[in-house]
Amino acid sequence: MSLIAQHPYIKIERKVTSIAQYEIEHARIIYLYNDKVVTQHREFPMKQVMDFSFREIANQGGILYLHTLQGVYTYIVKSSPEAFITAYRANFK
Repeated sequence: MSLIAQHPYIKIERKVTSIAQYEIEHARIIYLYNDKVVTQHREFPMKQVMDFSFREIANQGGILYLHTLQGVYTYIVKSSPEAFITAYRANFK
């Protein structure tokens, strides 16, 4: 299990009180290993990962899509994950 690439992503938690709504931003990292992809709460074996894609949103980061046999998982990123996606495709496509 050797690390090939990693990329930061964020998780936004919304808290609502009786007088206000707050957004809490949690910084996390997605890791690409030679046998699996690991996020904060999920682990995907490489045999279940089909691809990664990225959609930029208004030059302020975007959404990283992880395509798996179970479905598509989305991750909000603040910077382009092109190096991460390139590393995946160079090793697994």
